[in-house]
Amino acid sequence: MGSCAHGGCAHFSRSRLLVLVFCLCSLASPSRAARLSVSRQKLEVQKHLNRLNKPAVKSIESPDGDIIDCVHMSHQPAFDHPYLKDHKIQMRPGSHPEGRVFDDNKVSTESKERSNPITQSWHVNGKCPEGTIPIRRTKQDDVLRASSVKRYGKKKRRAIPQPRSADPDLVNESGHQHAIAYVEGDNLSQLWILGGSFGQDLNSIEAGWQVSPDLYGDNNTRLFTYWTSDAYQATGCYNLLCSGFIQINSEIAMGASISPVSGYSNSQYDISILVWKDPKEGHWWMQFGNDYVLGYWPSFLFSYLAESASMIEWGGEVVNSEPDGLHTSTQMGSGRFPEEGFGKSSYFRNVQVVDASNNLKAPKGIGTFTEQSNCYDVQTGNNGDWGHYFYYGGPGRNENCP
Repeated sequence: MGSCAHGGCAHFSRSRLLVLVFCLCSLASPSRAARLSVSRQKLEVQKHLNRLNKPAVKSIESPDGDIIDCVHMSHQPAFDHPYLKDHKIQMRPGSHPEGRVFDDNKVSTESKERSNPITQSWHVNGKCPEGTIPIRRTKQDDVLRASSVKRYGKKKRRAIPQPRSADPDLVNESGHQHAIAYVEGDNLSQLWILGGSFGQDLNSIEAGWQVSPDLYGDNNTRLFTYWTSDAYQATGCYNLLCSGFIQINSEIAMGASISPVSGYSNSQYDISILVWKDPKEGHWWMQFGNDYVLGYWPSFLFSYLAESASMIEWGGEVVNSEPDGLHTSTQMGSGRFPEEGFGKSSYFRNVQVVDASNNLKAPKGIGTFTEQSNCYDVQTGNNGDWGHYFYYGGPGRNENCP
C-alpha cells in the first residue's frame, strides 16, 4: 500500500497478490445447528448491507465489476453517527493552506509522456447527479471475506509503523511491514497523520492508494482513506464503511479503482493528495489532485487530532502473514527496490507539511524506517524539480529476505 500526504504526490504501481484456495468438501448433510448458524450469519450480513448501502438516486455499473450508487449527500453513512444527527454539511473548507500545493507540469525531465489524466473506472459509464455522492456498493461477498461482520472494513490493531521502535516482537504481532519517511513535531497539522501515543489512544487519518483482495475481492489499485481514534480497536474504518467521514464531492468514489497505473520502464503516473486541518472549523479535510475537495473528518471524532498532529508518515505497507513460515512475496509499490530509481521504483515527490499557521512548507528532519530493509526499503532525496522525495518498496520474499 502506498499513500500520499500534505502537498505531496505519490507514484503508484499495481501490487499483485494471488490467493489460491483449496476446498475439501464433505458429502455429509449439515447438522441443524450448522444450518441455523449459517442462517444467522446470512441475516447478520444482510442487516449490515442494509445499513451500509443507502437508497440510490442512480446506480452506475463500472467495467471492473463495481456498482457505484449515487446517494443523496444527506443520506450518506456519516449521518448514522448520533453526534451528526443535526450536523449542517460544510460544503467548502473555511480556509485552504497557503503556498504552492502541486505543480503537475514540473514532473521531471526524465518523465515519460503523460497523456492521460488519472481517473476512476466507473466514470466511463456515467456520473452522479449534483447533490449526490458516489458510494461503492458493498456486496455480500465483500462482508463474508472479513473475519466477522463486526470487523468488516476495519484494520487489525497495531498497523501503524513505529519509527522509534523496530522491536521484532512488535513486528511479528502486527503482521504489517513498512517502508516509510516521517517527520515529528509538536504542532503539525499519509500518508498517516498521527496524534497520541502508539498505545490504545492513537489517533490516525490515512489516505492514498491500496491493493487489497481481502477488502475488495480483486487486485485493482484503489483510492482509500482510513481513520481511527483508539488504535483500531472500536472506532473508524476504510472509506465510507462506517459513520465518520463526510463526503461532499460527486465525482470521486472512495474505494473505487483508479487508472491508469505506471508501467515498469514505461509511462509514470502520479496521484496528489492533500490532508489538512481547517483552523476555523477544526475539521480535517481531504483533497484529491488540484480539483477535487472530497470532504472532511469532523473534529469531534478525535481526541489528540482535534488539536493538531504530532507525526506524519508517508510510505508503503504490506501484510506479512508469513505463509509456510516464510516471508510473504507480496510486493510493496512496484515491487522494486529504491535504488532502481525513476521508472522502476515507486516514489513520493513534493512532500510537504502544513504548519500551525496553515502554510505549506518543506518538512524538516525527515527520517526513514523499515522493519526489514532486505525485503522493503526506502531512500530519501531532495532536488529542484521534486522538492523532498523518496523512493520506496521491494519484492518481499527474495534470497536475502527468506
